Parts: sequence; C-alpha cells; structure tokens
Amino acid sequence: MSISYSAPSRLLELADWESLPDDELHHVELVEGVLRVSPRPQFRHQDVLGRVYRALCTRLPPRWTALIEVEIVVEGDPFPTVRVPDVVAVPSGLVGRRARCEASEVRLAVEVLSPGTRRTDRIMKADEYASAGIEHYVLVDPEGATAVVALHEGRYVEVDALELDGVRIDLD
Repeated sequence: MSISYSAPSRLLELADWESLPDDELHHVELVEGVLRVSPRPQFRHQDVLGRVYRALCTRLPPRWTALIEVEIVVEGDPFPTVRVPDVVAVPSGLVGRRARCEASEVRLAVEVLSPGTRRTDRIMKADEYASAGIEHYVLVDPEGATAVVALHEGRYVEVDALELDGVRIDLD
C-alpha cells in the first residue's frame, strides 16, 4: 500500500497529526507543525538499531522498558513537535497503555545516525530533547563512536557511560 502526502496549507496541530494514516513505508515526524517525511532507514541502520535495542532490553533496570520508534511529544500546542527516536527507555507501566509518550516520561532517547539525519540528530534533536528534559541521549554512529550525553543544567554534556537508576549500561 502506498501513502501519498499533500502539502498542507497550514501548520498542523496534534489533532491533525493523530488523524494521519499509519505509514510503515516512511519515517514521519512533526516539527513545529510541519510534517517531515523521509525514507525508512537502510538495512545497516536497522541492524545497529536492533543490536542497541537488544542490549537495552537485557541491561535496563526492571522498572524501565526499551521500545522502538515510539512517538514522543517534545513540544505541545499550538504547533507541536513529535519526534520518533530509534529507541527509547520509558517506565514499564506505560507499555500497552498508549501509542505515544510525553517527553517527560522518556528517560533515554537513542538515535542511530544515518547520512541524511546526522545534522538533525546531533543538533536539532539534541536541543529539543534537552529542552524537553529527556535525561539521557545516545547517538550511535555505525561508522564511528557512540556518544552518550546526560542532561546537566538544561544542556547535554558528554559522559563516560550511560547510567540509569545506578546501573551502568554498556551498549557495545
């Protein structure tokens, strides 16, 4: 099934976002009311994403759960930003309750860098996630090093390791 998008004549609100059809062929996000549609990630990206997800599933403290491609409302009305990180860690009690999370419920966001998303992931999403209060952000570069940052005084600073609830989590 193919889904086509027409350019909206106005900025979208959260209700507009919710009324969009499900699209498994594209990566779709909403940025300050503007719909952003891009191709699904390549196999290499998916492979790295899967490895990160499996590592988190086995290493997260019990009260946290790793999920893939969950909608996160980073900014609300009137013109929201809804991002879809590759992997998130949320409280286990949220699983199955709804399809979307508020940024305040997300403890960790992970992005696997792709050629077309490097600038967005490193600059825009880092700023949005920090402003929204997401405590940890991990950038996984399939071609290089993994950067782990933690929120400190409203900004991300690089840290040596990811740590949740006193548990050090190695993603290698």
